[in-house]
Amino acid sequence: MIKYIALYRKPDHVEEFDRAYLDTHLPLVARTPGLLRVEVATVSRVFVPGFLGEHEPHLVAELYFESADALKAAIASPEWQAAGVNLTEIGGLDLVAMFAAEVVEA
Repeated sequence: MIKYIALYRKPDHVEEFDRAYLDTHLPLVARTPGLLRVEVATVSRVFVPGFLGEHEPHLVAELYFESADALKAAIASPEWQAAGVNLTEIGGLDLVAMFAAEVVEA
């Protein structure tokens, strides 16, 4: 299993961003072919500088796929492209660091 992780830094207008993210972006993401599960969480307010430098982290989204090939197919899909356009429209691309990670079962 592989997951695609999007880590967002705190936006200038938190409530506006959160509303747009939850009401418009996530429904588009949910249509992505091959997507098994989505988890979204707000980051603890205990801020530890690190991955995002001095930027305060705000939100993390984890999108799960069966395999790297399933993720590649999802990224090429029109549904994923529409979600990307929406993310640009709501200002999310300026806030996000994205990467994929293989899930290791312990």
